Amino acid sequence: MTSKAIPIMDYRQYRRMRWLVHKCCNYDDGFCIALDDGEKCVCVQSISYSLICKWFRAAVLPMDQELEAALFPHLGTKQCAVCGKRFLPGSNRAKYCPDCTVTMKRHNAAKRKRKQRSKRHALEDEKPL
Repeated sequence: MTSKAIPIMDYRQYRRMRWLVHKCCNYDDGFCIALDDGEKCVCVQSISYSLICKWFRAAVLPMDQELEAALFPHLGTKQCAVCGKRFLPGSNRAKYCPDCTVTMKRHNAAKRKRKQRSKRHALEDEKPL
């Protein structure tokens, strides 16, 4: 049986994960309902810097795609060509993260129109009278 390495988070990732833990359906005031066997059990995910809880990995972590991409870079994520942030692409042609996509579309459209206008103006100068 091969064991996959459990990702360890830095402090910023840990703080984002703590916010997500409160959205878990098994989380109840610091205790885990899934681990409850008559005695209250502390939610292991809320006190750890690693991803221990399988339920959290499968059901809760996908709500924050950026954190998931940072912790599991092998899940088909790409790096944004502009800002360098990891993101989950919607297609195989995606180059930019959702934040940079809008900006780059505007930039490329302006560049394309500039080129189109310069060609048109160049042709107008050459027309004979």
